[in-house]
Amino acid sequence: MGPTPGYHLAGKPQYCSLRLVAFLLIILLFVFFGAGVLSPRMLMLGTRQEGAGEAAGKPISLHVVTLPSRKDVLVLTPWLAPIVWEGTFNIDILNEQFRVQNVTIGLTVFAIKKYMVFLKLFLETAEEHFMVGHKVNYYVFTDRPADVPRVPLRGGRRLLVLEVPGAARWQDVSMRRMEMIGSFCAQRFLREVDFLVCADVDMRFRDHVGVEILSQLFGTLHPGFYGAAREAFTYERRPQSRAHIPRDQGDFYYMGAFFGGSVAEVHRLTTACHQAMMADWANGIEAVWHDESHLNRYLLDHKPTKVLSPEYMWDEQLLGWPAIMKKLRYVAVPKDHQEIRHR
Repeated sequence: MGPTPGYHLAGKPQYCSLRLVAFLLIILLFVFFGAGVLSPRMLMLGTRQEGAGEAAGKPISLHVVTLPSRKDVLVLTPWLAPIVWEGTFNIDILNEQFRVQNVTIGLTVFAIKKYMVFLKLFLETAEEHFMVGHKVNYYVFTDRPADVPRVPLRGGRRLLVLEVPGAARWQDVSMRRMEMIGSFCAQRFLREVDFLVCADVDMRFRDHVGVEILSQLFGTLHPGFYGAAREAFTYERRPQSRAHIPRDQGDFYYMGAFFGGSVAEVHRLTTACHQAMMADWANGIEAVWHDESHLNRYLLDHKPTKVLSPEYMWDEQLLGWPAIMKKLRYVAVPKDHQEIRHR
């Protein structure tokens, strides 16, 4: 008796192999055309601690919605995290999803010593472009609380001043930022906000920066290294440092001036970076780019769930405005670095 019709000699249905081929073709179509399901359909975040506003104790479920991918830029990391560019998201759908979840976003910024001069423009442009239509807490870390400018705020937005000591060197301010953010995550941020965005003050918001950036953990591509070979990245190369990344390792080079995620993830990141910096200090070594070097080491070991394109960190004075940059969203303010840093 011959084989049963519709079956291979091995006894497996032919339609199984056809289904497998069809499944693989669908996957290929998603990869090449970005059908909007490349990132997880549902992002389940941790809950706030008891008493954190209306959303306290409730899981926050956030769908990730994208548009058909652009063909002129990289839109997906090797670990399948989306890279956010103009034209890869539908902000109307995302805004509605985040509003339904009653999300509050915290924005941390450090205005220490002479960097206070940038704070007014930072806050004014944030009010114009940052998370418009959503609840925001601005957390201003400063050694000069009396000098914090009064900027009119939209409804549902608050400015909270956190007094911290200054430091002799700008490098120390930069490195201590990780310690202070981590400390305040535990003290209050976990109770007060759902997401935390950590930004540099000597910048301004120039265009929309909204909920499309939010994810469990996000980093921003350094504009000076976008498209560069991995060997060109200025990682910490000395094996003695906890920030060390060998020349044959690394995914992207991330900018220390704009990163964030859920409060729990930012707490883990900042705590780990601070501990690594303290270990380096005990061994008499300081990473080449300070906290940014440790951030890059951390994001190599703990892959971000979303990566922001250089639209979210740009310096038009140094880099111009290339065609791939449809928008310049968060940009450097022209300044004399030496004069600002050494005052």
